[in-house]
Amino acid sequence: MTSLIQRMIRAAKLDTNLYEEVEADPKAMRQAMLIVVISSIAAGIGSVSVSGMILTSISALISWYIWAYLTYFIGTRLLPEPQTHADHGQLLRTLGFAASPGLVQAGGMIPGLGPLMITIGSIWMLVATVIAVRQALDYSSTGRAIGVCIIGWLAQMFIRLVMRAFFGN
Repeated sequence: MTSLIQRMIRAAKLDTNLYEEVEADPKAMRQAMLIVVISSIAAGIGSVSVSGMILTSISALISWYIWAYLTYFIGTRLLPEPQTHADHGQLLRTLGFAASPGLVQAGGMIPGLGPLMITIGSIWMLVATVIAVRQALDYSSTGRAIGVCIIGWLAQMFIRLVMRAFFGN
């Protein structure tokens, strides 16, 4: 477990070597998925209510997977660089570790600081995601990684809106 915690700290510190390490380590998939689940639960805890916690946790987990898949597709099919070579597992592992800063979102339950903690966690995860995408897809340009993340996020938000229209809040 120490290895997981050390890796999470390195991921939160935006250590590019960590993202290269987990990209190349197929055994890191379990850890990456565990981080996503823990981060999703932290987002749920930050929502304060028990029903909100469950729904937010499930929504965060589903949203993460949709975003990860869209990011893979956009990054490898629509906007690859000549040296881009990655499989879905490599990107899932790096994006899983990029969810490490999401633990901060559990602070959403702190009166007066809740929205700030959720915002900090979200922005921190976004920055980690850009780094994860850049490393996993072997981009030489951070700008391209930002573009892929933004396009994937917008597509994911559209899907969520359509789902809400059909299934309600």
